[in-house]
Amino acid sequence: ALSDAGMLRAVYNTFALILTRQLISFPIAILLAWLLARTDLPGKSGLEFMFWLSFFLPSLSVTLGWILVLDPEYGLANQLWNWLFGTQRGPFNIYSFWGIVWAHIGHNTTAVKVMLLTPAFRNMDASLEEASRVAGASPLGTLRRILVPIMTPVLMVVLILAVISGLQAFEIEMVLGSPIGLQVYSTKIYNLVQQEPPLFGPATALSTLVLLALLPLVVMQRGLIGRREYTTITGRYQGQVVHLGPWRRPAFALVALVALCITAVPMVFLLLGTFMSLFGFFHIANAWTLENWRRVFADPIFLGSLKNTLLMSSGAALLSVILFSLVAYITVKTKFIGRSILDFIAWFPSAVPGILMGIGLLWLFLDVRIFRPFYGSVWLLILATVIGGITLGTQLLKSNLLQLGRELEEASQASGASWWTTYRKIIIPLMFPTLVLVGVLSFIHAARDISNVALLATSSSRTLALLQLDFMVSGRYESAAVVATIVMLLTTGVALIARLCGLRVGIRR
Repeated sequence: ALSDAGMLRAVYNTFALILTRQLISFPIAILLAWLLARTDLPGKSGLEFMFWLSFFLPSLSVTLGWILVLDPEYGLANQLWNWLFGTQRGPFNIYSFWGIVWAHIGHNTTAVKVMLLTPAFRNMDASLEEASRVAGASPLGTLRRILVPIMTPVLMVVLILAVISGLQAFEIEMVLGSPIGLQVYSTKIYNLVQQEPPLFGPATALSTLVLLALLPLVVMQRGLIGRREYTTITGRYQGQVVHLGPWRRPAFALVALVALCITAVPMVFLLLGTFMSLFGFFHIANAWTLENWRRVFADPIFLGSLKNTLLMSSGAALLSVILFSLVAYITVKTKFIGRSILDFIAWFPSAVPGILMGIGLLWLFLDVRIFRPFYGSVWLLILATVIGGITLGTQLLKSNLLQLGRELEEASQASGASWWTTYRKIIIPLMFPTLVLVGVLSFIHAARDISNVALLATSSSRTLALLQLDFMVSGRYESAAVVATIVMLLTTGVALIARLCGLRVGIRR
């Protein structure tokens, strides 16, 4: 199976896209994170939250917005180019290698790095910058020659996470790559399994190859984190703001432009697309209509998908809170002999792309007799999304548990309480805000998830995200835009409500 030229090409495309995205996004993210964390940039709190907001936006929703802007035939950017320069065809093409790169950079690739690097820059010892300035270095020179080299370990962790995240990419490549025959390994596996009859053997072989390539990365990642080589807060820690002077407004304009491009621009164009009679055509007669919304809301398939999405997201949120808190408590607060193995199991899904997790669960539920009745059900989708989010959820809860003093548990145990009673009556109330945050993140992850559930859902368990993908693949972009808007409102609405309720979604000062 691996001798198939199509498979080798898919693997090559996968890593070519990942490498290109990282080469472009890393310098941008480092500069933006430094500006947000270490300078007197105005409006930092709101700007940083916009990068968090981008993280919550579904990939397909953002991609639909960019299709309206960059489609080679009707994209608004190409129409504007033709009008300005009198050409017949504009230079922009979202359905290309570089279009896929842009769709990722204009969504999560840059935003996630900014989210991870900003706290690291914020917590660095200011004496390092002060010594550099005394030596006559400029702020950017200090960033390039002092801060970035010191942060190499944390940059390596972020890079490894970015590679793993890149391998998890599926829906953008499916929508933008399929029309031009560009496949990555995840879309190749999906197409192999969706054939009649399904080609499980080649799909499993390709999955195994990618999984073996990933194992060294997850071991390296855990090693870097375990040694804590990225620690930059010392006993002499002192935060200090770099004054930008005349560059303050240009720097604000740069950060605001990037933040708007990854949030407001695709959201606005996506919303416009829901009211278009023919997606992308702004200048035809009767270009605007409400019929798309009426048609989608009257469709029983949409109503069933909405029900499945709410059930799956709510179930995943509840199960995640229970399971992740138990795993975090056992690994941090107990002397359970297998806690290190349990911790590795909680880390492992972060190294397994969703499409691989899906094919593994597919084999399990088809081969094991007692699991077969659950195949294609919403309960299987809940399990898949919970497994996909276990690493982030447990790490958030472990960080919270490490801040709780041992005297609380010791006092409970001294009064005769069991570990379960201590966990239920002492630990859970103290961790309640973090537990709610984990539940919110799990709800959002499940509502927009495609890669983990694409191989597991059937027509009766289809979610809104999968319905949107079906609409886009079949060319029904008007209906896809309506569904995408609903998913976007659902996920960002939950995130905004959580922020208004005081949860730590983004940065609050």
